[in-house]
Amino acid sequence: MTETPILSVSKLHKAFGVGAARAVIIDDLSFALRPGECYGLLGPNGAGKTTTLRLCLGLAVPDSGEIRLGGKAIPDDARAARMRVGVVPQADNLDPDFTVQENLLVFARYFGIADAVMAQRIPELLEFANLTARKDARIAELSGGMKRRLTLARALVNDPDLIFMDEPTTGLDPQARHMIWERLKSLLVRGKTILLTTHFMDEAERLCDRLAVIDHGKMIAEGSPQQLIAQHIEAEVIEIYGENARAWVEQHGRTHASRVEYSGETVFCYTNDAKSLLATLQHAHGVRYMHRPANLEDLFLKLTGREMRD
Repeated sequence: MTETPILSVSKLHKAFGVGAARAVIIDDLSFALRPGECYGLLGPNGAGKTTTLRLCLGLAVPDSGEIRLGGKAIPDDARAARMRVGVVPQADNLDPDFTVQENLLVFARYFGIADAVMAQRIPELLEFANLTARKDARIAELSGGMKRRLTLARALVNDPDLIFMDEPTTGLDPQARHMIWERLKSLLVRGKTILLTTHFMDEAERLCDRLAVIDHGKMIAEGSPQQLIAQHIEAEVIEIYGENARAWVEQHGRTHASRVEYSGETVFCYTNDAKSLLATLQHAHGVRYMHRPANLEDLFLKLTGREMRD
């Protein structure tokens, strides 16, 4: 028997503007989340990721399509559905007038959770966020990583089944990012479901059971990170850089690589067997190189392009 999705999106469509200025943001998008998994939405800036989250939460109304969250129709039953959902927005929106624990207590009241219940729950949330020692601190006294951990803890006050996370580690240093990753992994072990948007490909590769790559509001690939890499990208990558990199690749590299891409001074040579290219590179002058397995960033750049998006 197939498990009922905790979130399902079918043929979703959303456009903004009128007349010639009307722009399609979400274009026939469909996906479903299985309970207990981390599902990622990847895409360039403007691909429609945040709009998709807003539609799924009932904060915006689709032009057409169907959304069901926790078995409830969205946006009609969005308020009831959100009672079992936690949200970590892109930007921390903590209340600066309250202390760390007061932010948790006041937020819980939006869900109708009694203060007596939260008195029992807050120590666990503070421990989860590694903020027990800062429970009486004001928000202005916290570092960026502390604020992010508090925002994550706040999303858990109602013990949600599903947590929406919109770029949860943007702006954090590596140590803070790794701490957030460990916290997210522990939530998955507890059976929580996560819908994650991120620009960090290593984050998606570490956390996501499945992911969708979307661009211009359309899904262009879906599957596990390993499946997508195997389906769309050659197994090995050699990055060649230096003042003679382009000239050397034009003369030698194209005969040994399946595909070649240029980005600034770096040339990316994709191949399923790097031996011959590596042997040739040993005699190259004026170039340096790095040999590595293909990863999710290679997949992302192949499917969405290397040009900058504003």
